[in-house]
Amino acid sequence: MGQPVAVTITQSSEPGRVRLELNRSLTGQEHEHYESAPAQQTTFGAVLAARLFATGTVRAVHVLSNIVTVDVVPGSDTSVLAAIVTDLYQYWKPGMVPVVPTA
Repeated sequence: MGQPVAVTITQSSEPGRVRLELNRSLTGQEHEHYESAPAQQTTFGAVLAARLFATGTVRAVHVLSNIVTVDVVPGSDTSVLAAIVTDLYQYWKPGMVPVVPTA
């Protein structure tokens, strides 16, 4: 369950930078900036940054409200970034088998 996040990717005027525009806010009016994957993932921005850095195509992430600005490694495919954002709130996907705790 959960709702997918709608994402629009636009190229920045800065080479190697893309902007992801989301249909929901992640941080309110607080800026979050990451030069590497955050050690503690205590905010939605930090969780998203860690997932983006895990692709190996990201150099920096800035999150402000519903805009995520990403500095990418030159020549990287940025379409994978949209999929990560789209699935940010998906905690149940088709085909998943529920884990039943044993007593």
